[in-house]
Amino acid sequence: MKLLSSQPIGIFDSGVGGLTVAHAIRQLLPQESIIYFGDTAHLPYGDKSAKSIIYYSRKIAGFLMEKKCKTILVACNTASAVAFNDLKNFFSEQVQLVNVIDPVTEYIGKSNYKKIGVIGTKGTINSGAYEKVLKSNNPELDVISMATPLFVPMIEEGFIYDDISNAIIRAYLSDKSMKSVETLILGCTHYPIIKNQITKFFNFNIDVIDSGKIIAEFVKNLLTENNLLNTGKSQKDQFYISDFTLFFEKIAKMFFEETIDLKKIDFWN
Repeated sequence: MKLLSSQPIGIFDSGVGGLTVAHAIRQLLPQESIIYFGDTAHLPYGDKSAKSIIYYSRKIAGFLMEKKCKTILVACNTASAVAFNDLKNFFSEQVQLVNVIDPVTEYIGKSNYKKIGVIGTKGTINSGAYEKVLKSNNPELDVISMATPLFVPMIEEGFIYDDISNAIIRAYLSDKSMKSVETLILGCTHYPIIKNQITKFFNFNIDVIDSGKIIAEFVKNLLTENNLLNTGKSQKDQFYISDFTLFFEKIAKMFFEETIDLKKIDFWN
């Protein structure tokens, strides 16, 4: 299947989190068109079974294929950890596939950190995806992984920049295992929305890795290498969800600073 540079980039996540990556791609590659799918009917993915996550991911990727996307970015760490190999088996000969774990671990591999913290959903942390890759590149690296399952529903419900979110952040990150980490990987694309609060918790003394810009650069390099970087005009971005939420629309407008044409679509039955 021949891919064209004018085709859109497909991005999917369980909810609003992937918008942080979509926004970074829009900033770096304004000429590209984006089709975004937020699976709000099934969020969070972090507490779902591997079988369910693979099923959801395969259905969404199929939908983005029907939309003729040249690249599909799995902008969910849990789906990247659990379903990405399955997606490669099904779709890699038809479309470029990108996950959100490889670009970040590749970036970290170029650093001199000795103790790294990783926070994410239960699904991501239990998979050990970050730790496996990081330690395979540097066996001496001390990787501290922690599941922070309340962060996604907290963000999706709009509890940010308030006493509730600060209390939840403090409850998780004050754990003694996080003491003396040099950098913290936000292993969920929802988490950059509360990056400032997390950085403030650590008194701005550690590097908090926001994956959005790293992933956007990775996508740009991939498109460039394959002569798929769009040089023409972009089409209007499209946003789809599996269940309507007011907060999704609010966050989407905040990131993209324009009226969002949000469409609900149900292809599960």
